[in-house]
Amino acid sequence: MADTSSRTGMPATYDTDVIVIGGGPAGCAAARMAASVGLRSILIEPDALCRNLYRIPALNNVLGGHTSGVELASSITAELRRTELCRLELGRHVIELRAGEDHVTATLDIGDHLTAPYAVVATGVGPLQPCDVTWTTAPDNLTLPPLWQAEPDDCAGRTLLVLGGDRPIGTFLRAHPTLDTRLLVAYPEADAYKVEEIHDDPRVTLLPVQHLTLAPRNGTAITAEAEGRDGERQVQMADATYLSIGNAPAAPPGDLIRSVDGYCSPADQHPRLIVAGDLRSPRFQRIMTALGSGSEAALYAYYAAMELLPERGH
Repeated sequence: MADTSSRTGMPATYDTDVIVIGGGPAGCAAARMAASVGLRSILIEPDALCRNLYRIPALNNVLGGHTSGVELASSITAELRRTELCRLELGRHVIELRAGEDHVTATLDIGDHLTAPYAVVATGVGPLQPCDVTWTTAPDNLTLPPLWQAEPDDCAGRTLLVLGGDRPIGTFLRAHPTLDTRLLVAYPEADAYKVEEIHDDPRVTLLPVQHLTLAPRNGTAITAEAEGRDGERQVQMADATYLSIGNAPAAPPGDLIRSVDGYCSPADQHPRLIVAGDLRSPRFQRIMTALGSGSEAALYAYYAAMELLPERGH
């Protein structure tokens, strides 16, 4: 291994100074901040950098003047590719993450083992499927795409059944204000406060349900039986079905400590495993909080390596 010791003075006995797992806003911010204080990083991402950002057509809560996810993602990606101290490992999965007394080891899907004094874990969340919630019944092994992945050309002139009332629906509608589509939004009582922002959009039909049963697909039509909160049942027809149920944490197997809901609280982790971004909690899942937490995670690794702060307890 070449001697590429960082400015912290850490010996080059490990593959890098910080392993960053996840190439979304939090992971990219961690790698960029690490480089700014002289830490080498290896960023591992199974897909493209900021892949989910490219699917967000409109932004209204991010600093920097970016008005779409595409603009922000392109800016982040270009900057990270210019970052000399960051090595990108794209198209790779971490299948196991282990923390020892003085280092962490990340095992990749190709069998390689990467070591570093610290790891920043920013793997985020993935969409919940109908089988993950109690208010829907669906055919076995049904996997549906989230609404934010829907292409406008595939939605024009069609009726879409949307499961759940999560806030990406509002983002989708604001991004396509003239799109001729109809959304049948079936949502449980727990999502009632979320649908307030789309209540007045004429393209939306709200379907408050106690339970929704998706029938096996027959030809091109989608059929679902919606049981209202008053017990009344109605059959709904649509051209396609999308998800807006919410997300589930996507943590790599290994030594991360998960709470009952699957999220990984930073305070519960091994001192050498630093959790950033959406994986921390469902309460702060925003681009800006992800960027901030990723930067903070890298600084934690830096100050810990410099022995300028105490190690966290187990």
